[in-house]
Amino acid sequence: MVDLKRQYEKIQQEIDAAAIDVIRSTQYINGPEVKAFQQELESYLGVKHVVPCANGTDALQVAMMALDLKPGDEVITTTFTFVATVEVIALLGLTPVLVDVLPDTFNIDPESLKKSITPKTKAVVPVHLFGQCTDMDQIMQIARDNNLYVIEDAAQAVGSDYLFKDGTAKKAGTIGHIGCTSFFPSKNLGCYGDGGAIFTNDDALAQRMRVVVNHGMETRYYHDSVGVNSRLDSIQAAILRIKLRHLDQYAAARQKAANYYDMMFKDYPGLEIPARSPFSTHVFHQYTLKTKGVDRFGLQKYLGEKEVPAMVYYPVPMHMQKAYDDPRYEKGDFPVSEALSESVISLPMHTELDEEQLKYICANVLEGMEACKV
Repeated sequence: MVDLKRQYEKIQQEIDAAAIDVIRSTQYINGPEVKAFQQELESYLGVKHVVPCANGTDALQVAMMALDLKPGDEVITTTFTFVATVEVIALLGLTPVLVDVLPDTFNIDPESLKKSITPKTKAVVPVHLFGQCTDMDQIMQIARDNNLYVIEDAAQAVGSDYLFKDGTAKKAGTIGHIGCTSFFPSKNLGCYGDGGAIFTNDDALAQRMRVVVNHGMETRYYHDSVGVNSRLDSIQAAILRIKLRHLDQYAAARQKAANYYDMMFKDYPGLEIPARSPFSTHVFHQYTLKTKGVDRFGLQKYLGEKEVPAMVYYPVPMHMQKAYDDPRYEKGDFPVSEALSESVISLPMHTELDEEQLKYICANVLEGMEACKV
């Protein structure tokens, strides 16, 4: 699904030198590379504060802790998402409220969001799924109307631009009160281990989050609040500094590959290509097709036999997961998400795809569609 080896080979000298410099410095935790990466990411995103942390799940948890949400407070997010979005809500004793997504972009349905707000609702977590932003004009208006915090889960869309109705643009993760991302290796901006970051333009929130990630400690060995231990290490920061310089180039390579896929699949009746939002650029963390009239898992197996990896993101929506079984929800409550879970398939999408590979992938997808018809 990703080719990190070939990507590394192109920047190997820079990466190796940066990692060795950190090792020689012996400043492995919160060293100068972390501070430099923080500043460079702030500049790239156009945001006042970046708070590095250990991973994307921690980023979401720290954001909610900094907002001082209390057990029983409701946080709305989508049922069609990776588990981390819902996991941290449950871990903190908050109440996850799930809503459906739109059938074209797979992002949160603003109308479903409106209907789910109660007096207990304190925050909403829109997930910028697969590489493009949700409708943040609507989300922010709903939040203002209902006095809600907005925590953007931008783990799959770092580098994407949201285009406001007034013609201005902002990067994914910099629009709500807080934005969160992951630097998991397969992400568009990924390190060589775990890593994450939190973004905000709010000075007070930034300070709170810096305290939370450091054991609740502002002055060394004085703990005025409960915190966690969540740090981005210096070697990963050094790697991310280099990859950040290539991020727009990486996005362009992904978009080129997506355009090729679109061209090959747009007229095939059993496949629906990904929708491109009119208010967001798409950085294609995933290239996800909707299938119909085919055994989707049979197609995945067929492709695997041809050495074409294909994944299903996500086979089971959150309201149908055993860990998050909730009497408020049952099968059929979220028809769009349930239909997507039964029909989507994601193809290889990364910066190193060349035309020969794309041609081979597409030919086997089309052959597989014929072979797996139902």
